[in-house]
Amino acid sequence: MKQKFLELLRQVKREGIEELINFLEKTDFFKAPASTRFHGSYEGGLAEHSLKVYEILKHKVATNIEPLEVPEETIIIVALLHDICKANFYKVDYRNAKNELGIWEKVPYYTVDDQIPYGHGEKSVMMVSEYIKLTPEEKYSIRWHMGYTEPKEVYNTIGAAYKKYPLALLTHEADLEATYFYDI
Repeated sequence: MKQKFLELLRQVKREGIEELINFLEKTDFFKAPASTRFHGSYEGGLAEHSLKVYEILKHKVATNIEPLEVPEETIIIVALLHDICKANFYKVDYRNAKNELGIWEKVPYYTVDDQIPYGHGEKSVMMVSEYIKLTPEEKYSIRWHMGYTEPKEVYNTIGAAYKKYPLALLTHEADLEATYFYDI
């Protein structure tokens, strides 16, 4: 999975991409879960989720009723890096639980340890931008990939972003589909 992820990311021909890849390899990105319990809550879930979002987003762009001219490079960046903010974000902790024999034992679970409290989509945009230049469409697509799970106070802003950049809406849909249809 890591190999496929890196092969796709290396198709991006922008200054700083190798530095971004080096950063990812120094983090827990490829071992991290996608969430603590909602989807992909297992080792490697984040990378698997990101690859599934790429697969879905690529299909959505290709089959959209209104033709969209979105470069492959943009699809790769948006899909693979929309959740980069989850690198070094989860930690393993332990709690007591009964096993199948009814005996108490310590079991691992994922918990959040947010060292950079800068939000979610905006944090991913910030992190990617430290390495490569993003287009406005890429910024908006990554920033608003959580869609209407954001606070209701920003719903008008989300709607305006989706109208201006349809890829942002398709990214949100791809993220939801990966989460709810595939549980990753």
